[in-house]
Amino acid sequence: MTQRRPMAYSIHRDVLHEADVEEMAQKSESKPSVCENVIQSMRCSGPRLKKCLLRTFPVASWLPRYSIRENALGDFISGISVGIMQLPQGMAYALLAAVPPVFGLYSSFYPVLVYFIFGTSKHISLGTYAVLSVMIGGVTERLAPDSDFMVWDNVTNSSMVDTTVRDAERIKVAAAVTFLSGIFQVIVLGLVQFGFVVTYLSEPLVRGYTTGAAIHVIVSQLKYTFGINPVRHSGPLALIYTVIELCYLLPQTNIGTLVVSIVAIVGLILAKELNSYLGKKLPVPIPVELIAIIVATVISWQVDVEGKYGVDVVGLIPSGLQPPVFPEVSLFGQVIGDAFALSVVGYGIAISLGRIFALKYGYKVDSNQELVALGLSNSFGGIFQCFAISCSMSRTLVQESTGGKTQIAGALSAIVILFITLWIGALFEDLPKAVLAAIIYVNLHGMMKQFLDIPLLWRTNKIDMMVWVVTFILTVLLNPDLGLAAAIGFSMLTVIFRTQLPKYSALGRVPNTDIYRPLENFNQVRNVPGILIFRSSATLYFANAEMFQDALGRKSGIDITKALSAKKKLEAKKKRHEKKMAKDVKKAEKALKMNGVEQKEVAIIEVEAERDPSLLRTIILDLSTVNFLDTVGIKTLRNIQKDYEEIGVEVVLASCQTSVVEHLETGGFFNDKVTKSCLFNSIHDAVLHFSASTLEENRETHF
Repeated sequence: MTQRRPMAYSIHRDVLHEADVEEMAQKSESKPSVCENVIQSMRCSGPRLKKCLLRTFPVASWLPRYSIRENALGDFISGISVGIMQLPQGMAYALLAAVPPVFGLYSSFYPVLVYFIFGTSKHISLGTYAVLSVMIGGVTERLAPDSDFMVWDNVTNSSMVDTTVRDAERIKVAAAVTFLSGIFQVIVLGLVQFGFVVTYLSEPLVRGYTTGAAIHVIVSQLKYTFGINPVRHSGPLALIYTVIELCYLLPQTNIGTLVVSIVAIVGLILAKELNSYLGKKLPVPIPVELIAIIVATVISWQVDVEGKYGVDVVGLIPSGLQPPVFPEVSLFGQVIGDAFALSVVGYGIAISLGRIFALKYGYKVDSNQELVALGLSNSFGGIFQCFAISCSMSRTLVQESTGGKTQIAGALSAIVILFITLWIGALFEDLPKAVLAAIIYVNLHGMMKQFLDIPLLWRTNKIDMMVWVVTFILTVLLNPDLGLAAAIGFSMLTVIFRTQLPKYSALGRVPNTDIYRPLENFNQVRNVPGILIFRSSATLYFANAEMFQDALGRKSGIDITKALSAKKKLEAKKKRHEKKMAKDVKKAEKALKMNGVEQKEVAIIEVEAERDPSLLRTIILDLSTVNFLDTVGIKTLRNIQKDYEEIGVEVVLASCQTSVVEHLETGGFFNDKVTKSCLFNSIHDAVLHFSASTLEENRETHF
């Protein structure tokens, strides 16, 4: 326990209310108009133009100052390492997106180069990402299901899927949704400075969502593990229906495919553990996935697992790059909702990782420029038939741990992918898809560890734990896009509930200080006689205004409705009594006059009963937690002040933020009777003011 350091603390000043503070600080009344703000924002100068260009093209600000001696070696090793990782992950995540594996390589090339020019994060590794890939897979399989491409095979006398035509259609769908998500990120979110949208994606929500999406990823790959072909389901509870059908088809499991899957999963897990064990001793991590696909491809080619055992393999991988093709506009209307979900999820994951590493290495990531960079990467990639990308945690950690210090590492990883695509991609045509599925399973182990968040959040914050669990359940039961929308809605509801159900406290003074704390939480805090200091833990607005009034009544011990009613009855009774007294006096005067008795005027002095000093005289509303006031909140404060002052209790406000004072001004709170003298700079100012007033009244009364 830290020992309290004795130190003299003394401030000598007058008791101040808001009007005094504004006069002393000389509040400025002039504010620029909207027209002036617009003109100012449109002014162009040399330095401003340069700043705008450098903000739009960040590469122009850091590349000329790139230090070859300090950064080149680390970026080179990092770029090669990440590029090698991109190969198996790109091909594997293409299966999640339900497109041919080579398009995963394209998605690891074009968007990465675009981000190199426009991105501001030095460490994140952009490329294919499991969650986004499975979301795209849901769209492609919904709009281009196998059932639409069934043809009759005269040789086998059975229907079969025309995979060539189906894959061509799915590529169009993936490109369309990717292009549209990029447009959303650039125009709807980026250019209007809408980067704050991700503030609604809290960490528990993101982690619960990615865990739920990982379950979708695992289920979608089970068909490659068992060598079966279930029908794709869509809509709510699609995952449940898919699992039921998988269980129904388990007797049809291809034993050869299952053996390949088990061997690949066990081998990858052991190799990953070895990599972790030797991590500190090795300058570069062992490229486990690359070794796995090379070994699997060689064995598959030598043994002919496709011909002998019916194991599904990658198939034709064309060499070279695809020519640019503008996405089909006719598909935009069908994928607009999915595209918006992709844009929000992809950006939320990328900016979260970007900020983590920016904080670690002491530089700034521009959230709005990241939106533009990610959007341009996706929209440009959509033209070259890529699918939506984001930031991968595993690749980012490799990029950082191998010495990557700038965006050069990302550009080098794209060059590695280009080399593979142009020359050696065709060598992996015999790679079993079960191995790619195994790579996905093993790479998801980090997301599966996020289940450990639940006991931790239970101990620290139960509402955050509820957000995590509900987000996970909604994502599993619904599609990832619908699950995200529902989870954001639930998360916002928790915010509303927190402000609707705040904690109300009566404050007391810590002895011999100007510090005030809740009476119920501290034993040595003392109530100020005749004064109630009332505080709400949340802002005051329409949703909790009535509860604010009720809580104030409970803390003050005054039922304001009954008190006002009793006062009115008392006043009515007093008036009746006065009328009766007046009648009695007139009767007496008349009787005396009739008897000839001279009437003498009698002076009656009414003495008001001395008020008990222990009774409540003043209510101080501590508004330090209030950051805005709507019209209902302002009306509530006005009614409280009016009602309590009618029964002889003065109500003042303390610790108001400047924005709250402005809201009170524009909301018509002040008038000829209610001035800014009822606003005090601090609770202590208000307490001193009314304590001094009470002492002065007591002196006058006793005198």
